Amino acid sequence: MKNIRNFCIIAHIDHGKSTLADRLLQTTHTISDRDMMDQVLDDMDLEREKGITIKSHAIQINYKHKNGQEYILNLIDTPGHVDFSYEVSRALAACEGALLLVDAAQGIQAQTISNLYLAIENDLEIIPVINKIDMDGAMIDEVRDQIIDLIGCKSEDILLASGRAGIGIEEILEAIVSRIPAPSGNPEAQLQALVFDCVFNPFRGIIVYYRIMNGRLRKGEKIKFVSTESIYEADEVGILKLTMSPQSEVNCGDVGYLITGIKNAKEVKVGDTIVNAVNPADAIQGFEEVKPMVFAGIYPVETDDFEELRECMDKLQLNDASLTFELETSQALGFGFRCGFLGLLHMEIIQERLEREFNQTVITTVPNVSFIAYTTRGEKIGVNNPSEMLDPTQMDRIEEPFIKAQIITKPEYIGNIMTLCLGKRGILLNQNYLTPTRVELHFEMPLTEIVFDFYDKLKSQTRGYASFDYHPIEYRESDIVKMDILLNGDKVDALSALIHRSRSQDFGRKLCEKLKDLVPRQQFQIAIQAAVGAKVIARENISAMRKDVTAKCYGGDISRKRKLLEKQKEGKKRMKQIGNVEVPQEAFLAVLKLND
Repeated sequence: MKNIRNFCIIAHIDHGKSTLADRLLQTTHTISDRDMMDQVLDDMDLEREKGITIKSHAIQINYKHKNGQEYILNLIDTPGHVDFSYEVSRALAACEGALLLVDAAQGIQAQTISNLYLAIENDLEIIPVINKIDMDGAMIDEVRDQIIDLIGCKSEDILLASGRAGIGIEEILEAIVSRIPAPSGNPEAQLQALVFDCVFNPFRGIIVYYRIMNGRLRKGEKIKFVSTESIYEADEVGILKLTMSPQSEVNCGDVGYLITGIKNAKEVKVGDTIVNAVNPADAIQGFEEVKPMVFAGIYPVETDDFEELRECMDKLQLNDASLTFELETSQALGFGFRCGFLGLLHMEIIQERLEREFNQTVITTVPNVSFIAYTTRGEKIGVNNPSEMLDPTQMDRIEEPFIKAQIITKPEYIGNIMTLCLGKRGILLNQNYLTPTRVELHFEMPLTEIVFDFYDKLKSQTRGYASFDYHPIEYRESDIVKMDILLNGDKVDALSALIHRSRSQDFGRKLCEKLKDLVPRQQFQIAIQAAVGAKVIARENISAMRKDVTAKCYGGDISRKRKLLEKQKEGKKRMKQIGNVEVPQEAFLAVLKLND
């Protein structure tokens, strides 16, 4: 055990985490030059295109130190985005040390700080590394000062590196061996292993990735997952190279994989503990159920494709256990699913994976968050969907989730950010200068205001120089109302939204204007209305297409023309009574792009 080191790399998005991991694998000859490619640990096309890590990975590196000792380094790669922070926290719990990676051109950003705090909570040894030092805009001295201010280390503790050019890689490997402690644990104790990830293989079932805290895991022994209380036999255990390498047992302090033939994604949860079924140990602290933050409906474009979409959702859930969904029906869109996502990026990725991997074109409804409603009888009801909203006569009050947001930016953009956040019902808590050119702002804001377009607006208001991170704090009472859209008096349930009363009129007006451009004209007039309860708060009319019925009159008396027009008017009235309005797919997508 004294020659094992478990570490991860924490960084903000696009600070060169995957590239540095590539160089570590190449320098230690873990991967042959023939197998080498950029972002070797990111195996999804989406990850390569967007330049982000969505799924965390693990790989074992064999490193020969210059003192002749052989070391085993387990690199547990972590996602960088705020939506996946629970996965990051479990990966950190499986390590003893972390490389804190900071871009020399961009400096410290919001997620660097939030992931750093997670690492410090888990008592990890931090090795600060300034990456991309070979870039033209590198501000090495400034970034070094920022790191010293943040974690209080010495200047000589900070390593300089460039993942792309391969500078400083040997020094990083040296620091991992000398600074990160070996795993502590008792090889003779009862088995206790922390699950930090799982992936689905269509032939082998679910493959569980874990770190052994105490004891050892042998092939063929009966094991138990503590939170689900499921018991299985360990069909295959082993360690993770670029591919899986089977072993007869995995020892204390090591990172490995386990195959038991589990086919149901709900039976393995990230953060759970694996113990021996016959002689179980206690669970490792820190396990939480993953809570979805954003809800949206996903519907097939053609209603006949519903069964196919259900199969695709099941397969996708095997690969991504944090996706939750349940059946839902809509008058406008037919059968579909109400899905829970970790955040907006997670929602975008799921939608894109459905289109790419399963060839499914889907309609996504307005994203909203989960509210808590209290009835006049004192009952507590969760509201994830506008259709679940209680009648105002039965409802005592409604509470919405609030978050604490942390924004790091340049001082010249403080005014823009204040205007944006206060306009989104935010409350400024404090602001402090990290350095003369970087300021950190803390706000409390309703999550409802964030899920729509907040991130895009923040980037455009600050020319991309703001980084944003948030975590949920509590539910607070709020004046939330259900806004319905009516077409000729009929509600279109897929366009309904839960919104704060102060924002409803503005939102309703914009939505009616947008729908006026998108709904095709008919032979009769169409009224588009936005209503809260029985009160109409906005209205637009789409005028009827008129056939020129007077064209056949060549002159003559005006009363002849009037007679024909009156006859047409009568026909229009009849048509309006039986007329149905067809709503194109673009209208549902329009809601998401209201402020473009």
